[in-house]
Amino acid sequence: MTTIATPVLKGQKALVMGIANEFSIAYGCAKAFHRLGAEIAVTYLNEKARAYVEPIAKELESPIFVQMDVQKPGQMEAVFEEVGSKWGKLDIALHSIAFAPHQDLQGGLLNCSAEGFSLAMDVSCHSFVRMARLAAPLMVDGGTIFAMSYYGANKVVANYNVMGPVKAALEASVRYLAYELGPQGIRVHAISPGPIKTRAAGGLKDFDMMLNEAVTQSPVHDLVDIDDVGMATAYLATPFARRLTGSTFYVDAGLNIMS
Repeated sequence: MTTIATPVLKGQKALVMGIANEFSIAYGCAKAFHRLGAEIAVTYLNEKARAYVEPIAKELESPIFVQMDVQKPGQMEAVFEEVGSKWGKLDIALHSIAFAPHQDLQGGLLNCSAEGFSLAMDVSCHSFVRMARLAAPLMVDGGTIFAMSYYGANKVVANYNVMGPVKAALEASVRYLAYELGPQGIRVHAISPGPIKTRAAGGLKDFDMMLNEAVTQSPVHDLVDIDDVGMATAYLATPFARRLTGSTFYVDAGLNIMS
């Protein structure tokens, strides 16, 4: 990654939810925030995930490292209580959490169960709304809130299935929250990365084919990586983007402009 000379996020406090391992997009974002001077709080899903995430939290010198499963009542609230107690404020909150049951993700939208659809919507979309609700009171000096989306929210991507409608709802939520939180100086964005090899992407059928097609079709004939996504996301958290909000920001080597 390019060396950053000016720590434009110095003094900022950033909460990053959704790091699973060193390949996670959320890790790329956390690294970028940290390189620009922000202090990072990190969550991990469960004890199994802790083994992968704890070394990352140590690398980032995170003073807050807390377990959080958005499906477990009270765990998200406990995270924000810890943030409030330790820091007294928050400047950046990033949500990079998504889930759909395997059988519902693999089976096409027509065959998606009501239970699977509801679970995917709750974990992948409504938990973002809940995060924003908890983050806003701590953003006493304004702030920036991020969600992670994908091109399949707006166009049909083969095998993306139930996650397409779910991510569409997430992007709509970003726009409405940007409107509601704007008067408080809080900006809200959806980040839409191109295909990246992550653990979550491994659940998509024919994902390797999607990667190959992205290289062929994108204007720069290459894939983005987690550092590309991280630096673009970090830019939106800086004063240089102080008048930007409510956007879906594509970091995909230009893939989204192609037919």
